[in-house]
Amino acid sequence: MVTDSSGPDAAGPDAAGSDAAGLDAAGLIARVHELVTAAAATLGAAAAREEAVAEFVPERRVLGVRRAARMTATGRVWRLGVLLVGADGRLYATGRVVRAERATRRSIPANAIAEQRAFRAAAVKGGLPVGETVNFGADPIDVRELVRAGASGPLVLRGGVVLVRWNPTQPDALTPLDRYLADRVELLVHPPGGA
Repeated sequence: MVTDSSGPDAAGPDAAGSDAAGLDAAGLIARVHELVTAAAATLGAAAAREEAVAEFVPERRVLGVRRAARMTATGRVWRLGVLLVGADGRLYATGRVVRAERATRRSIPANAIAEQRAFRAAAVKGGLPVGETVNFGADPIDVRELVRAGASGPLVLRGGVVLVRWNPTQPDALTPLDRYLADRVELLVHPPGGA
């Protein structure tokens, strides 16, 4: 969940006037939280298509017994391009996405394809239904870090405006968060014909 870690820690009568930057930070955090919560409410009310978010647990040995790689579901999200939004207001950077699929024995022409098939099988091994879209490697976005460092995941802070870097290979592919969420929510609630 997008949270504000700041609290009422003013030490005296001068504290309110000397902490204007802190008030701006709190305002930015609250604004991001408001935008994400509103997006989640709209998507929930429209019963928009959700996807699983999961944690990948690699193959390992437990007491000498081999345990296959698996994915453990941690929740449900709506995928909005480079952002994942949870119904609880959590915000993640989109990581990797696979569709859960049973393991099959096939000749494999490339390591990348073999890896993708292994991730698909790990999703089923972890109990996700065949055909489910699964997001994993999705890092939570820390809005406090965004305010402190100017960036967190695909979110960037410039001139007091929270922007989304919608294409990670293009540093200037930025759009305001409010507009990005509005456009992506609209696409998910009312997908174009044939999508």
